[in-house]
Amino acid sequence: MGRNRRNRFPERIDNVTITGLADKGFCVGKTDEGMVVFVEKVVPGDVVDVRPFRKKKKVLFAAPLEFHKKSEDRVEPFCQHFGVCGGCKWQNFSYEGQLREKDRIVRDALTRIGKVEVGEWEPILGSEETSFYRNKLEFGVANRRWLTADEVGDDTVTNETDVIGFHKAGAYDKLIDIEKCHLQFGPSNELRNGIRALAIEMQIPFFDMRERVGLFRQFMIRTTTTGECMLVLAFFENDQDQIKPFLDAVMEKFGEHITSLYYCINGKINEYMMDLEMHLFAGTSTIRETLGHVKFHIGPKSFFQTNSRQGKRLYDITAEYAGLTGNENVYDLYTGIGSIGQYVAKDAKSVVGIEEIAAAIDDAKINAELNGLDNCTWYAGRTENILTPEFAAKHGRPDVLITDPPRAGMHPKVIPMLLELAAPVIVYVSCNPGTQARDLALLSEKYKVVKARAVDMFPQTSHCESVVRLELITPQ
Repeated sequence: MGRNRRNRFPERIDNVTITGLADKGFCVGKTDEGMVVFVEKVVPGDVVDVRPFRKKKKVLFAAPLEFHKKSEDRVEPFCQHFGVCGGCKWQNFSYEGQLREKDRIVRDALTRIGKVEVGEWEPILGSEETSFYRNKLEFGVANRRWLTADEVGDDTVTNETDVIGFHKAGAYDKLIDIEKCHLQFGPSNELRNGIRALAIEMQIPFFDMRERVGLFRQFMIRTTTTGECMLVLAFFENDQDQIKPFLDAVMEKFGEHITSLYYCINGKINEYMMDLEMHLFAGTSTIRETLGHVKFHIGPKSFFQTNSRQGKRLYDITAEYAGLTGNENVYDLYTGIGSIGQYVAKDAKSVVGIEEIAAAIDDAKINAELNGLDNCTWYAGRTENILTPEFAAKHGRPDVLITDPPRAGMHPKVIPMLLELAAPVIVYVSCNPGTQARDLALLSEKYKVVKARAVDMFPQTSHCESVVRLELITPQ
């Protein structure tokens, strides 16, 4: 067994048993000697020889060389782009196996890492749809295509091709050309492929990410379970001589699928569109979605659950854990467009929501009015700045507090305020069990976790949501 002197790790490690899922498409494995290795393109249950290619903080990352045993949980990937596109890295792992691993990850995060005692573990809630479950996708537009390893050595193949698709990790200026994506329901594939062909036919210049020239740069598709669809097309320059005829042609050819068509001008270095001015070109300003009994109008910048059907089931669990009777004062922290707050409002005396993004609060107010809710109050600003003793004095102590923070978890200043408020019940919804475990450990000063449940919102990926119910510990 040779050793890479420069990087100070073995050139090969034999007989690594893959034991579980890890983040970003890797799995965790162990050698017979107990060495931990993170390996790509494998699944739990595989036994494989690997080639380390990176060392980070004493952790090795490796690629498979030779399989000695293949896992019984291996399945045939259903997407032609699997292995190149990094969007759905667990298509080769059975969904039953995915649920088993995600449930373990959540339980380990809370009990083993966070040292949190959980009164009752409920079984993980899997998604009824394991493909075509997303309602929003963003695609890049470029004049260079990512080439596979086989294509790189073929002189007859060029990467100078107009493409619409996803970035390959580490390749900012090239895109994987996507023919069929199995993520988004509705007319997503037809629109993407049709608009690409139309842009090429009309000789609309595709964006050159390296030279920063060209016109057509990116676009976003939103779909809803009500059958509506919104497109947002981004252009590098405000060249109306080309933009308007192109958008007219898009509506003429694909108008039957398009409820709302926006465009924006993105001349920035990055591809983030949510800070840009959106121009409505055709159709309605919003599209309609429903989650159970709640209706939503969704705009181009709205923050909304990207798995509508599973989102409804997540909110059902949240409402169940809240246990509302109609008499409770509810605080909804990190409320987004107020989706959870509005979902439980019919069973609450009042709901007070806080969200950092002002545009999301504007949506929350519009949607609360749409649903005839007059018991909701919304605040725009950072939770750690708004949630103060004065705020509690104005709105009353919460009987139930719901929090659904971003992946970083709750701000350190929020935890002491929650302990001071001492709401009898806290329902903590998290997209990152690791930071949730950290926050729960801090809340254990006054709270006990009475039950918890993992919810899979994103099949074929390593991401998993976690919902817990905390109850105030009654002094003896």
